[in-house]
Amino acid sequence: MVDVTPERANADELSTLSSKQLHDQAVDLAKDRNDIAFVWELLRAIPAAVAATGQFDRAEFDLLHGLSLLQELTHAGQGEVANALRPFYIDYLTQHSGS
Repeated sequence: MVDVTPERANADELSTLSSKQLHDQAVDLAKDRNDIAFVWELLRAIPAAVAATGQFDRAEFDLLHGLSLLQELTHAGQGEVANALRPFYIDYLTQHSGS
């Protein structure tokens, strides 16, 4: 596995990481930067990612119940949802790492 540090993150290197690793790095970077905008965008992206996995009832619930999105945030680095969010994490890490 490629050692990807925030100082040298690029999309090719990041694509070698697991979805869980991408989630963790992106969320950790957002925490370090106090980047509430990223967290908000992630919360907005989760229902679409859930729908992309075929879990339409869950996605509809997430859209209608904002507080459930906060709970979803803790699981956004796992399973099919994490895989659906990979481009989101890679984009964030490539744009904001090393800044």
